[in-house]
Amino acid sequence: MTRLRLSLVSHTNVGKTTLARTLLGRDIGEVRDAPHVTEFAEMHPLLQSPAGDVLELWDTPGFGDTVRLVGRLRREGSALGWFLSEVWDRWRDRPFWATQQALRHVRDTSDVVLYLVNAAESPEAAGYVGPEMQLLGWIGKPVVVLLNQLGPPRGPEAEAADVERWRQRLAAQAPVRAVLPMDAFARCWVQEGVLLRTIADVLDGEARAAASRLAAAWAATRRATFDAAVDELAASLARIACARAPLADGGWLARRQDADAARRALADMLDAEVRASTGRLLVLHGLDGRAEREILERVAAQVELHARVGEGRAALVGGVLSGALAGLKADLATGGLTLGGGMLAGGLLGALGAAGIARGLNVVRGTDRGFASWSAEAMAPLAEAALLRYLAVAHFGRGRGEWAQGEAPPHWRAVVAEALAAQAPQIDALWAARSTRHDNAGDAQALARALCTPLAAALRAVLDRLYPGAWATVDNPPP
Repeated sequence: MTRLRLSLVSHTNVGKTTLARTLLGRDIGEVRDAPHVTEFAEMHPLLQSPAGDVLELWDTPGFGDTVRLVGRLRREGSALGWFLSEVWDRWRDRPFWATQQALRHVRDTSDVVLYLVNAAESPEAAGYVGPEMQLLGWIGKPVVVLLNQLGPPRGPEAEAADVERWRQRLAAQAPVRAVLPMDAFARCWVQEGVLLRTIADVLDGEARAAASRLAAAWAATRRATFDAAVDELAASLARIACARAPLADGGWLARRQDADAARRALADMLDAEVRASTGRLLVLHGLDGRAEREILERVAAQVELHARVGEGRAALVGGVLSGALAGLKADLATGGLTLGGGMLAGGLLGALGAAGIARGLNVVRGTDRGFASWSAEAMAPLAEAALLRYLAVAHFGRGRGEWAQGEAPPHWRAVVAEALAAQAPQIDALWAARSTRHDNAGDAQALARALCTPLAAALRAVLDRLYPGAWATVDNPPP
Protein backbone atom coordinates (compact mmCIF):
# COMPACT_ATOMS: atom_id res chain seq x y z
CA MET A 1 0.00 0.00 0.00
CA THR A 2 1.37 3.39 -1.03
CA ARG A 3 0.13 6.85 -0.10
CA LEU A 4 0.60 9.53 -2.75
CA ARG A 5 0.09 13.22 -2.05
CA LEU A 6 -0.92 15.86 -4.58
CA SER A 7 -0.65 19.48 -3.48
CA LEU A 8 -2.84 22.02 -5.25
CA VAL A 9 -1.09 25.40 -5.23
CA SER A 10 -1.58 28.72 -7.00
CA HIS A 11 -1.63 32.46 -6.68
CA THR A 12 -4.34 33.53 -4.28
CA ASN A 13 -7.93 33.60 -5.55
CA VAL A 14 -7.33 31.60 -8.76
CA GLY A 15 -9.81 28.84 -7.89
CA LYS A 16 -7.97 26.03 -6.08
CA THR A 17 -10.83 25.08 -3.78
CA THR A 18 -13.33 25.27 -6.64
CA LEU A 19 -11.21 22.86 -8.70
CA ALA A 20 -10.72 20.63 -5.65
CA ARG A 21 -14.51 20.37 -5.32
CA THR A 22 -14.78 19.35 -8.96
CA LEU A 23 -12.03 16.72 -8.72
CA LEU A 24 -13.35 15.33 -5.44
CA GLY A 25 -17.00 15.38 -6.49
CA ARG A 26 -18.08 16.87 -3.18
CA ASP A 27 -18.21 20.23 -1.43
CA ILE A 28 -15.17 21.12 0.64
CA GLY A 29 -13.74 24.33 2.02
CA GLU A 30 -15.11 27.81 1.39
CA VAL A 31 -15.42 29.36 -2.06
CA ARG A 32 -15.73 33.14 -2.37
CA ASP A 33 -14.17 35.91 -4.40
CA ALA A 34 -11.57 37.06 -1.88
CA PRO A 35 -7.86 36.49 -1.26
CA HIS A 36 -6.60 33.98 1.33
CA VAL A 37 -9.93 32.19 1.82
CA THR A 38 -8.03 28.94 2.52
CA GLU A 39 -5.80 29.55 5.57
CA PHE A 40 -4.24 26.12 6.16
CA ALA A 41 -3.40 23.10 4.02
CA GLU A 42 -6.34 20.68 4.06
CA MET A 43 -6.14 17.01 3.06
CA HIS A 44 -8.93 15.21 1.19
CA PRO A 45 -8.82 11.58 -0.01
CA LEU A 46 -9.22 11.54 -3.79
CA LEU A 47 -8.83 7.90 -4.84
CA GLN A 48 -8.16 4.46 -3.42
CA SER A 49 -7.07 1.36 -5.33
CA PRO A 50 -8.12 -2.24 -4.57
CA ALA A 51 -4.52 -2.78 -3.41
CA GLY A 52 -5.01 -0.13 -0.72
CA ASP A 53 -3.09 2.70 -2.41
CA VAL A 54 -4.44 6.14 -1.50
CA LEU A 55 -4.23 9.37 -3.49
CA GLU A 56 -4.57 12.46 -1.31
CA LEU A 57 -5.38 15.94 -2.58
CA TRP A 58 -4.10 18.82 -0.46
CA ASP A 59 -5.78 22.21 -0.85
CA THR A 60 -3.33 24.91 0.23
CA PRO A 61 -3.39 28.67 0.94
CA GLY A 62 -2.78 30.77 -2.14
CA PHE A 63 0.47 32.57 -2.80
CA GLY A 64 0.19 36.25 -1.96
CA ASP A 65 3.29 38.46 -1.82
CA THR A 66 5.52 36.04 -3.69
CA VAL A 67 8.67 38.19 -3.56
CA ARG A 68 8.44 38.40 0.24
CA LEU A 69 7.78 34.67 0.41
CA VAL A 70 10.93 33.86 -1.54
CA GLY A 71 12.96 36.10 0.77
CA ARG A 72 11.53 34.53 3.91
CA LEU A 73 12.10 30.98 2.74
CA ARG A 74 15.69 31.70 1.75
CA ARG A 75 16.35 32.85 5.31
CA GLU A 76 14.66 29.93 7.00
CA GLY A 77 17.93 28.41 8.25
CA SER A 78 18.95 31.55 10.13
CA ALA A 79 17.89 32.82 13.54
CA LEU A 80 16.49 35.98 11.97
CA GLY A 81 14.51 33.94 9.49
CA TRP A 82 13.05 31.82 12.30
CA PHE A 83 12.08 34.92 14.30
CA LEU A 84 10.47 36.66 11.34
CA SER A 85 8.51 33.60 10.31
CA GLU A 86 7.51 32.01 13.61
CA VAL A 87 7.04 35.11 15.75
CA TRP A 88 6.60 38.28 13.71
CA ASP A 89 4.60 36.92 10.78
CA ARG A 90 2.55 34.60 12.97
CA TRP A 91 1.09 37.46 14.94
CA ARG A 92 1.34 40.43 12.59
CA ASP A 93 0.55 38.85 9.18
CA ARG A 94 -1.23 35.56 9.75
CA PRO A 95 -2.14 34.83 6.06
CA PHE A 96 1.52 35.31 5.13
CA TRP A 97 2.60 33.01 7.97
CA ALA A 98 0.01 30.36 6.98
CA THR A 99 1.30 30.39 3.41
CA GLN A 100 4.85 29.75 4.65
CA GLN A 101 3.65 26.79 6.72
CA ALA A 102 1.76 25.37 3.75
CA LEU A 103 4.79 25.68 1.48
CA ARG A 104 6.98 23.85 3.95
CA HIS A 105 4.34 21.14 4.17
CA VAL A 106 4.23 20.85 0.37
CA ARG A 107 8.01 20.59 0.21
CA ASP A 108 8.24 17.98 2.95
CA THR A 109 5.31 15.71 2.06
CA SER A 110 4.16 16.12 -1.57
CA ASP A 111 4.88 13.72 -4.39
CA VAL A 112 3.52 15.96 -7.18
CA VAL A 113 2.56 19.64 -7.18
CA LEU A 114 -0.46 20.77 -9.22
CA TYR A 115 0.07 24.45 -10.03
CA LEU A 116 -3.11 26.22 -11.07
CA VAL A 117 -2.97 29.32 -13.28
CA ASN A 118 -5.64 31.71 -14.52
CA ALA A 119 -5.75 30.99 -18.26
CA ALA A 120 -8.12 33.93 -18.79
CA GLU A 121 -4.92 35.99 -18.64
CA SER A 122 -2.28 35.76 -21.31
CA PRO A 123 0.93 34.05 -20.13
CA GLU A 124 2.78 37.34 -20.63
CA ALA A 125 0.33 39.28 -18.44
CA ALA A 126 0.56 36.85 -15.52
CA GLY A 127 3.45 38.60 -13.79
CA TYR A 128 3.16 36.48 -10.66
CA VAL A 129 4.18 33.30 -12.50
CA GLY A 130 7.94 34.02 -12.56
CA PRO A 131 8.37 34.53 -8.79
CA GLU A 132 6.04 31.62 -8.06
CA MET A 133 8.18 29.40 -10.25
CA GLN A 134 11.04 30.26 -7.89
CA LEU A 135 8.90 29.00 -5.01
CA LEU A 136 8.13 25.80 -6.90
CA GLY A 137 11.84 25.37 -7.59
CA TRP A 138 12.48 25.72 -3.84
CA ILE A 139 9.88 23.01 -3.19
CA GLY A 140 11.78 20.73 -5.57
CA LYS A 141 8.93 18.42 -6.61
CA PRO A 142 7.62 17.66 -10.13
CA VAL A 143 5.06 20.27 -11.18
CA VAL A 144 2.04 19.77 -13.43
CA VAL A 145 0.55 23.09 -14.53
CA LEU A 146 -3.26 23.17 -14.78
CA LEU A 147 -5.00 25.84 -16.85
CA ASN A 148 -8.11 27.08 -15.03
CA GLN A 149 -10.71 29.66 -16.09
CA LEU A 150 -10.56 28.68 -19.74
CA GLY A 151 -14.17 29.76 -20.22
CA PRO A 152 -16.98 27.73 -21.83
CA PRO A 153 -15.96 24.53 -23.66
CA ARG A 154 -14.40 25.25 -27.04
CA GLY A 155 -13.10 23.18 -29.90
CA PRO A 156 -9.97 21.08 -29.28
CA GLU A 157 -7.90 23.29 -31.59
CA ALA A 158 -8.58 26.44 -29.54
CA GLU A 159 -7.85 24.65 -26.27
CA ALA A 160 -4.64 23.16 -27.67
CA ALA A 161 -3.51 26.65 -28.72
CA ASP A 162 -3.96 27.92 -25.14
CA VAL A 163 -2.00 24.97 -23.77
CA GLU A 164 0.82 25.58 -26.26
CA ARG A 165 1.09 29.29 -25.32
CA TRP A 166 1.51 28.41 -21.67
CA ARG A 167 3.85 25.53 -22.45
CA GLN A 168 6.14 27.87 -24.35
CA ARG A 169 6.00 30.44 -21.53
CA LEU A 170 7.03 27.79 -18.97
CA ALA A 171 9.42 25.78 -21.14
CA ALA A 172 12.50 27.10 -19.34
CA GLN A 173 11.16 26.28 -15.88
CA ALA A 174 12.86 23.12 -14.62
CA PRO A 175 10.12 21.92 -12.22
CA VAL A 176 7.36 21.97 -14.88
CA ARG A 177 6.78 18.52 -16.36
CA ALA A 178 3.46 19.05 -18.15
CA VAL A 179 0.78 21.65 -18.93
CA LEU A 180 -2.85 20.46 -19.03
CA PRO A 181 -6.28 22.12 -19.38
CA MET A 182 -8.40 21.59 -16.25
CA ASP A 183 -11.16 24.16 -15.89
CA ALA A 184 -12.91 23.97 -12.52
CA PHE A 185 -16.25 24.91 -14.09
CA ALA A 186 -16.19 23.18 -17.47
CA ARG A 187 -13.74 20.29 -17.41
CA CYS A 188 -14.92 16.95 -18.83
CA TRP A 189 -14.34 13.87 -16.70
CA VAL A 190 -12.11 12.23 -19.35
CA GLN A 191 -9.58 15.04 -18.74
CA GLU A 192 -9.13 13.74 -15.21
CA GLY A 193 -7.84 10.50 -16.72
CA VAL A 194 -5.21 12.45 -18.65
CA LEU A 195 -4.16 14.12 -15.39
CA LEU A 196 -3.81 10.78 -13.60
CA ARG A 197 -1.79 9.33 -16.49
CA THR A 198 0.49 12.39 -16.37
CA ILE A 199 0.97 12.01 -12.62
CA ALA A 200 2.07 8.40 -13.13
CA ASP A 201 4.46 9.50 -15.88
CA VAL A 202 6.30 12.03 -13.68
CA LEU A 203 6.87 9.54 -10.83
CA ASP A 204 9.34 6.69 -10.53
CA GLY A 205 9.55 3.29 -8.88
CA GLU A 206 6.85 2.20 -6.46
CA ALA A 207 5.21 5.63 -6.54
CA ARG A 208 4.72 5.27 -10.28
CA ALA A 209 3.31 1.76 -9.88
CA ALA A 210 0.89 3.00 -7.21
CA ALA A 211 -0.18 5.92 -9.41
CA SER A 212 -0.88 3.45 -12.22
CA ARG A 213 -3.01 1.28 -9.92
CA LEU A 214 -4.92 4.35 -8.78
CA ALA A 215 -5.47 5.42 -12.40
CA ALA A 216 -6.80 1.95 -13.20
CA ALA A 217 -9.20 2.17 -10.23
CA TRP A 218 -10.40 5.57 -11.46
CA ALA A 219 -10.88 4.16 -14.99
CA ALA A 220 -12.96 1.23 -13.72
CA THR A 221 -15.23 3.53 -11.72
CA ARG A 222 -15.62 6.04 -14.52
CA ARG A 223 -16.26 3.35 -17.11
CA ALA A 224 -19.03 1.94 -14.92
CA THR A 225 -20.55 5.42 -14.64
CA PHE A 226 -20.29 5.90 -18.42
CA ASP A 227 -21.97 2.54 -19.08
CA ALA A 228 -24.74 3.39 -16.60
CA ALA A 229 -25.24 6.76 -18.32
CA VAL A 230 -25.51 5.06 -21.72
CA ASP A 231 -28.06 2.63 -20.27
CA GLU A 232 -30.03 5.59 -18.93
CA LEU A 233 -29.97 7.47 -22.23
CA ALA A 234 -30.98 4.34 -24.17
CA ALA A 235 -33.83 3.55 -21.77
CA SER A 236 -35.05 7.15 -21.87
CA LEU A 237 -35.00 7.33 -25.67
CA ALA A 238 -36.74 3.95 -25.88
CA ARG A 239 -39.52 5.10 -23.55
CA ILE A 240 -39.96 8.22 -25.68
CA ALA A 241 -39.98 6.23 -28.92
CA CYS A 242 -42.58 3.78 -27.59
CA ALA A 243 -44.83 6.36 -25.93
CA ARG A 244 -48.49 6.34 -27.00
CA ALA A 245 -51.18 9.01 -26.76
CA PRO A 246 -54.64 7.54 -27.52
CA LEU A 247 -56.91 8.99 -30.20
CA ALA A 248 -60.67 8.65 -30.14
CA ASP A 249 -62.13 6.37 -32.82
CA GLY A 250 -63.93 7.85 -35.82
CA GLY A 251 -64.20 11.36 -37.22
CA TRP A 252 -60.76 12.44 -36.14
CA LEU A 253 -60.14 14.49 -39.28
CA ALA A 254 -63.18 16.61 -38.53
CA ARG A 255 -62.13 17.07 -34.94
CA ARG A 256 -58.54 18.21 -35.00
CA GLN A 257 -58.81 19.04 -31.30
CA ASP A 258 -58.32 15.33 -30.62
CA ALA A 259 -55.04 15.30 -32.54
CA ASP A 260 -53.91 18.50 -30.83
CA ALA A 261 -54.65 16.99 -27.43
CA ALA A 262 -52.61 13.93 -28.37
CA ARG A 263 -49.71 16.13 -29.38
CA ARG A 264 -49.87 17.97 -26.06
CA ALA A 265 -49.99 14.68 -24.19
CA LEU A 266 -46.89 13.45 -26.02
CA ALA A 267 -45.08 16.72 -25.34
CA ASP A 268 -45.94 16.50 -21.64
CA MET A 269 -44.72 12.89 -21.51
CA LEU A 270 -41.50 13.92 -23.25
CA ASP A 271 -40.94 16.79 -20.84
CA ALA A 272 -41.50 14.56 -17.81
CA GLU A 273 -39.20 11.89 -19.22
CA VAL A 274 -36.37 14.33 -19.97
CA ARG A 275 -36.63 15.81 -16.47
CA ALA A 276 -36.57 12.42 -14.79
CA SER A 277 -33.77 11.09 -16.99
CA THR A 278 -31.63 14.18 -16.44
CA GLY A 279 -32.14 13.80 -12.70
CA ARG A 280 -30.80 10.26 -12.88
CA LEU A 281 -27.79 11.43 -14.91
CA LEU A 282 -27.05 14.03 -12.25
CA VAL A 283 -27.10 11.39 -9.52
CA LEU A 284 -24.76 9.16 -11.54
CA HIS A 285 -22.27 12.03 -11.82
CA GLY A 286 -22.57 13.15 -8.20
CA LEU A 287 -24.30 16.44 -9.00
CA ASP A 288 -27.27 18.20 -7.46
CA GLY A 289 -29.86 20.22 -9.31
CA ARG A 290 -33.15 20.21 -11.10
CA ALA A 291 -33.46 19.75 -14.85
CA GLU A 292 -34.95 22.79 -16.53
CA ARG A 293 -37.90 22.47 -18.88
CA GLU A 294 -36.66 21.37 -22.28
CA ILE A 295 -37.61 23.34 -25.38
CA LEU A 296 -39.75 21.09 -27.58
CA GLU A 297 -40.11 23.22 -30.73
CA ARG A 298 -37.59 21.14 -32.70
CA VAL A 299 -39.74 18.03 -32.44
CA ALA A 300 -43.22 19.19 -31.50
CA ALA A 301 -44.42 19.16 -35.11
CA GLN A 302 -43.06 15.70 -35.80
CA VAL A 303 -45.74 13.61 -34.15
CA GLU A 304 -46.85 10.60 -36.17
CA LEU A 305 -50.57 9.96 -35.93
CA HIS A 306 -51.79 6.38 -36.26
CA ALA A 307 -55.56 6.83 -36.60
CA ARG A 308 -58.34 4.42 -37.43
CA VAL A 309 -59.42 4.89 -41.05
CA GLY A 310 -63.17 4.96 -41.57
CA GLU A 311 -64.49 2.35 -44.01
CA GLY A 312 -66.03 5.09 -46.15
CA ARG A 313 -62.64 6.69 -46.52
CA ALA A 314 -61.15 3.31 -47.33
CA ALA A 315 -63.68 2.79 -50.09
CA LEU A 316 -62.54 6.03 -51.75
CA VAL A 317 -58.96 4.79 -51.97
CA GLY A 318 -59.86 1.18 -52.55
CA GLY A 319 -59.18 1.46 -56.27
CA VAL A 320 -55.64 2.60 -55.51
CA LEU A 321 -54.93 -0.03 -52.90
CA SER A 322 -55.82 -3.00 -55.04
CA GLY A 323 -54.12 -6.32 -55.57
CA ALA A 324 -51.57 -4.54 -57.77
CA LEU A 325 -50.04 -3.08 -54.58
CA ALA A 326 -48.64 -6.40 -53.44
CA GLY A 327 -45.36 -5.72 -51.60
CA LEU A 328 -45.36 -1.98 -52.25
CA LYS A 329 -45.16 0.81 -49.68
CA ALA A 330 -48.01 3.29 -49.48
CA ASP A 331 -48.58 6.52 -47.61
CA LEU A 332 -52.11 7.68 -46.87
CA ALA A 333 -52.01 11.46 -46.64
CA THR A 334 -55.21 12.58 -44.95
CA GLY A 335 -55.84 16.16 -43.96
CA GLY A 336 -52.13 16.94 -43.99
CA LEU A 337 -51.41 14.29 -41.34
CA THR A 338 -49.37 11.34 -42.50
CA LEU A 339 -50.43 7.92 -41.34
CA GLY A 340 -47.01 6.62 -42.34
CA GLY A 341 -45.94 4.02 -44.86
CA GLY A 342 -46.19 0.31 -44.24
CA MET A 343 -45.92 -2.87 -46.28
CA LEU A 344 -49.48 -3.55 -47.42
CA ALA A 345 -49.91 -7.22 -48.24
CA GLY A 346 -51.65 -7.33 -51.61
CA GLY A 347 -53.10 -10.75 -51.00
CA LEU A 348 -54.73 -9.61 -47.78
CA LEU A 349 -56.09 -6.47 -49.41
CA GLY A 350 -57.50 -8.43 -52.30
CA ALA A 351 -59.28 -10.75 -49.90
CA LEU A 352 -60.70 -7.91 -47.85
CA GLY A 353 -62.07 -5.84 -50.73
CA ALA A 354 -62.42 -2.07 -50.75
CA ALA A 355 -64.61 -1.76 -47.66
CA GLY A 356 -62.30 -4.08 -45.71
CA ILE A 357 -59.15 -2.10 -46.39
CA ALA A 358 -59.68 0.00 -43.26
CA ARG A 359 -59.70 -3.09 -41.08
CA GLY A 360 -56.60 -4.37 -42.85
CA LEU A 361 -54.81 -1.12 -42.29
CA ASN A 362 -55.81 -1.06 -38.67
CA VAL A 363 -54.20 -4.43 -38.19
CA VAL A 364 -51.18 -4.04 -40.44
CA ARG A 365 -50.43 -0.49 -39.36
CA GLY A 366 -51.15 -1.23 -35.75
CA THR A 367 -54.17 1.00 -35.62
CA ASP A 368 -56.43 -1.46 -33.85
CA ARG A 369 -56.73 1.55 -31.55
CA GLY A 370 -55.88 5.05 -32.69
CA PHE A 371 -52.82 6.63 -31.10
CA ALA A 372 -50.16 9.29 -31.58
CA SER A 373 -46.46 8.57 -31.23
CA TRP A 374 -43.14 10.14 -32.13
CA SER A 375 -42.16 9.52 -35.73
CA ALA A 376 -38.75 8.27 -36.83
CA GLU A 377 -38.06 11.80 -38.09
CA ALA A 378 -38.66 13.13 -34.58
CA MET A 379 -36.40 10.56 -32.93
CA ALA A 380 -33.28 11.78 -34.74
CA PRO A 381 -33.20 15.24 -33.08
CA LEU A 382 -34.32 13.66 -29.80
CA ALA A 383 -31.28 11.37 -29.90
CA GLU A 384 -29.06 14.36 -30.65
CA ALA A 385 -30.61 16.25 -27.73
CA ALA A 386 -29.99 13.27 -25.42
CA LEU A 387 -26.27 13.20 -26.24
CA LEU A 388 -25.99 16.97 -25.81
CA ARG A 389 -27.70 16.61 -22.43
CA TYR A 390 -25.12 13.99 -21.44
CA LEU A 391 -22.27 16.31 -22.46
CA ALA A 392 -23.72 19.15 -20.38
CA VAL A 393 -23.77 16.94 -17.29
CA ALA A 394 -20.36 15.37 -18.01
CA HIS A 395 -18.73 18.82 -18.23
CA PHE A 396 -20.36 20.38 -15.20
CA GLY A 397 -17.82 21.07 -12.46
CA ARG A 398 -19.00 20.49 -8.91
CA GLY A 399 -17.43 23.81 -7.98
CA ARG A 400 -20.25 25.62 -9.80
CA GLY A 401 -22.82 24.44 -7.25
CA GLU A 402 -26.19 23.11 -8.39
CA TRP A 403 -26.47 21.93 -11.98
CA ALA A 404 -28.47 24.11 -14.35
CA GLN A 405 -29.29 23.43 -17.99
CA GLY A 406 -27.46 25.75 -20.37
CA GLU A 407 -27.22 26.13 -24.12
CA ALA A 408 -24.78 23.65 -25.64
CA PRO A 409 -21.59 25.15 -27.13
CA PRO A 410 -22.02 25.39 -30.92
CA HIS A 411 -19.17 23.00 -31.74
CA TRP A 412 -20.79 20.22 -29.67
CA ARG A 413 -23.76 20.01 -32.03
CA ALA A 414 -21.64 19.40 -35.11
CA VAL A 415 -19.56 16.74 -33.34
CA VAL A 416 -22.66 14.97 -31.99
CA ALA A 417 -24.39 15.08 -35.39
CA GLU A 418 -21.33 13.55 -37.06
CA ALA A 419 -21.06 10.77 -34.46
CA LEU A 420 -24.75 9.91 -34.75
CA ALA A 421 -24.56 9.93 -38.55
CA ALA A 422 -21.97 7.14 -38.35
CA GLN A 423 -24.47 5.07 -36.34
CA ALA A 424 -27.54 6.13 -38.36
CA PRO A 425 -28.09 2.86 -40.28
CA GLN A 426 -28.37 0.87 -37.06
CA ILE A 427 -30.35 3.47 -35.11
CA ASP A 428 -32.74 4.28 -37.97
CA ALA A 429 -33.47 0.59 -38.40
CA LEU A 430 -34.46 0.41 -34.73
CA TRP A 431 -36.87 3.34 -35.07
CA ALA A 432 -38.39 1.75 -38.19
CA ALA A 433 -38.83 -1.62 -36.47
CA ARG A 434 -41.03 -0.26 -33.68
CA SER A 435 -44.41 -1.88 -33.21
CA THR A 436 -47.32 -0.08 -34.81
CA ARG A 437 -49.85 -1.47 -32.36
CA HIS A 438 -51.22 0.57 -29.51
CA ASP A 439 -50.50 -2.27 -27.11
CA ASN A 440 -46.68 -2.42 -27.22
CA ALA A 441 -45.86 -3.70 -23.74
CA GLY A 442 -42.22 -4.72 -23.43
CA ASP A 443 -41.12 -2.91 -26.58
CA ALA A 444 -39.34 -0.12 -24.69
CA GLN A 445 -37.13 -2.55 -22.77
CA ALA A 446 -36.13 -4.43 -25.92
CA LEU A 447 -35.47 -1.20 -27.80
CA ALA A 448 -33.33 0.14 -24.94
CA ARG A 449 -31.10 -2.93 -25.02
CA ALA A 450 -30.64 -2.59 -28.77
CA LEU A 451 -29.86 1.15 -28.54
CA CYS A 452 -27.02 0.77 -26.02
CA THR A 453 -24.37 -0.33 -28.52
CA PRO A 454 -24.79 2.44 -31.13
CA LEU A 455 -25.29 5.14 -28.48
CA ALA A 456 -22.13 4.07 -26.62
CA ALA A 457 -20.16 4.10 -29.87
CA ALA A 458 -21.47 7.58 -30.72
CA LEU A 459 -20.65 8.98 -27.28
CA ARG A 460 -17.17 7.51 -27.32
CA ALA A 461 -16.57 9.06 -30.75
CA VAL A 462 -17.80 12.43 -29.44
CA LEU A 463 -15.50 12.37 -26.41
CA ASP A 464 -12.55 11.25 -28.51
CA ARG A 465 -13.19 14.05 -31.00
CA LEU A 466 -13.53 16.72 -28.31
CA TYR A 467 -10.58 15.44 -26.26
CA PRO A 468 -8.23 13.56 -28.59
CA GLY A 469 -6.57 10.62 -26.89
CA ALA A 470 -8.37 11.10 -23.57
CA TRP A 471 -10.64 8.07 -23.96
CA ALA A 472 -7.54 5.86 -23.99
CA THR A 473 -7.14 6.60 -20.26
CA VAL A 474 -10.49 4.88 -19.70
CA ASP A 475 -9.93 1.81 -21.87
CA ASN A 476 -6.15 1.58 -21.35
CA PRO A 477 -5.03 3.18 -18.07
CA PRO A 478 -1.24 3.41 -17.50
CA PRO A 479 0.36 -0.02 -16.88
